[in-house]
Amino acid sequence: MSLDTSKVSYLCQRCGNCCRWPGDVIVTPAEVDAIARHVGMEVDEFIQTRTRLSANRKHLSIIDKGDGSCFYLEGQNSCLIQPVKPAQCSGFPNAWQFPGWRDVCEAIEIPAKG
Repeated sequence: MSLDTSKVSYLCQRCGNCCRWPGDVIVTPAEVDAIARHVGMEVDEFIQTRTRLSANRKHLSIIDKGDGSCFYLEGQNSCLIQPVKPAQCSGFPNAWQFPGWRDVCEAIEIPAKG
């Protein structure tokens, strides 16, 4: 019997491409509090003006800009909420991925040691 040691991980290059991919960026209540505090807003105001109901209608999601990019993406690849970004953001692409992610993501593949 052999153990599968082929799992790779990825080192984010902060290219911002995943921030331009349309879809839900789910935020938990704790993340809502942290982001609202970080951007200097009351939680209620943040929820009303910076979130929407997710596609499955079970969660809050950060709103998109008109072009589908994240509301908090500034310029080419600067995240305005980097210190408090949601776990969904910090987990990409190691914790989860979307179809076609490798075509747009510039993360560097790091083979597992073993």
